[in-house]
Amino acid sequence: MNFKNKRILSIFLSLALIISILLPVGNKVFAEEAKSTKITIVHTNDVHSRVEGDEKELIGYAKLATKIKELKEENPNVLVLDAGDTIHGLPMATISKGESIIKLMNQIGYDAMVPGNHDFNYGYERLLELKEIAEFPILAANVVREDGTKDLEEYIIKEIDGVKVGIFGLATEETKYKSNPKNTEGINITSPVDTAKEMVNKLKEEKVDIIIALTHIGLDEGSVPKSSDIADKVEGIDIIIDGHSHTVLEEGKMVGNTLIAQAGEHLKNIGIINIDVVDGKIADKKAKLIKFDEVVDLKEDEKISNAIEELKKKNEEVTSVVVGKTKVRLVGEREAVRTGESNLGNLATDAMLDLTGADVAITNGGGIRASIEPGDITKGDILEVFPFGNYIVVKKLKGIDILNALEYGVDTYPEPAGKFPHVAGMTFKIDPSKEAGNRIVDLKIKGKPVDLNKTYTVATNDFMAIGGDGYTMLAEGELVGEFEGLDEALIKYIEKIGEVDYEVEGRITILQTPVEEPDKEVVVPAPKEKEYTVKPGDVLWKIAEKFGTTWQKLAEYNKLKNPHLIFPGQKILIPTN
Repeated sequence: MNFKNKRILSIFLSLALIISILLPVGNKVFAEEAKSTKITIVHTNDVHSRVEGDEKELIGYAKLATKIKELKEENPNVLVLDAGDTIHGLPMATISKGESIIKLMNQIGYDAMVPGNHDFNYGYERLLELKEIAEFPILAANVVREDGTKDLEEYIIKEIDGVKVGIFGLATEETKYKSNPKNTEGINITSPVDTAKEMVNKLKEEKVDIIIALTHIGLDEGSVPKSSDIADKVEGIDIIIDGHSHTVLEEGKMVGNTLIAQAGEHLKNIGIINIDVVDGKIADKKAKLIKFDEVVDLKEDEKISNAIEELKKKNEEVTSVVVGKTKVRLVGEREAVRTGESNLGNLATDAMLDLTGADVAITNGGGIRASIEPGDITKGDILEVFPFGNYIVVKKLKGIDILNALEYGVDTYPEPAGKFPHVAGMTFKIDPSKEAGNRIVDLKIKGKPVDLNKTYTVATNDFMAIGGDGYTMLAEGELVGEFEGLDEALIKYIEKIGEVDYEVEGRITILQTPVEEPDKEVVVPAPKEKEYTVKPGDVLWKIAEKFGTTWQKLAEYNKLKNPHLIFPGQKILIPTN
């Protein structure tokens, strides 16, 4: 090959080399692969301090902690968020005013929470104290002091494997009346929609890749706004993790481009959102629920389980604290409170009126679970009376609604019923001889005959307020406010009055069926028996002891089908020979 040809070949090879460098041969070799990041969000809402699991429906914190660990082993990119109504409810929470729950959440490793309306139940200043105990932020961008300052963080930004996630919090405006109004004195809860728009703009300036609204707003039709309204009116929110309405969203709810997730209540489900981020943008987002049946065999996290047991032991020390005294036995036996007036029912409903200032109060006998013996009254005694964590609700109802509620409550009398009403601020008579639905006689409110068209304020418990025990007429009333738990109200009232000396005072009267006079021709034999009228709290063996006989003889003599079932106003014949 001559010099000229060699030179041409050299130039050609040089050009080929340059071209091969400048132009990639095959995208797979030279194109940089798109970066994909998978993020899992674990979320809870409306736990209401049900941190201890059971074998029926409650998952509990110990199994939740185990599940979070499992998820983190599969993918370390896990966020744990709570959408409020968490630190109030059962004695597990209320005894320490929420501190016990916050410390459990610290151990589980929550990344953030938003306060629900019931998280304000200990007062705003207490919420701020709990914020200092929490090892995670309590977010609420729309909780503002009257001077314009904010105590709770508006938002946080978490960087996860190079992805910037912005999370802001929104509390419900309903907190102003769905917690005792005293608990939010001096603070305003501003428009969630307007605040959400402001937060989205701020987070966009921070150049976040994902925007999450952590909200206690809910999807109830009566709520204004609903979380779906926020999704509809505010552009730029990728995910809303919600609470307040106790809604079970199996696969979330899409509103426009926003995914709304909510997991029901009481940790019966664990909420999960899986996000796939490609090159800083969400390529996919899906919500699902892990249900009780899926984790029933899951081993409890030993650390959390031990912490809960320790709390229970510590609470036992608190339950021994004396809150007052009673001169009389406060009757709460099932047989008494499900069939008639009791002095304990009177005390409890008076406490409800004292706390709320309502016109009348009504609570169900089935919610009263124990008696209190004469002497010191401890917190433990009160918690035995009201163990369910129910709180007080005030509604506006017309007189006819109150009458219908009472008619419903006594429609099976004299059979014991958990729905049997205990009342304050009103009196009424029951005529068992009349058909169900027409048994209430002489209903008076504050000493005056009920005005069926007048609107009254009625204090009841949250269970009955949503139609529990069949009280659907109470569910229809307009909500005025939500207050502390029944146990807390009773403790405060006993501390206020000091020494209890309550009686059955005729708030509820049982009318007796008149006995027909015998014909004059009939010779009436000399009486061989006495008649005894059963009083609230009576049981057959006590009556027998009083008259020097046995309950078996009384049962046989009176032909009682169930000697353990006697009711106030019933006549018991006592043989005298």
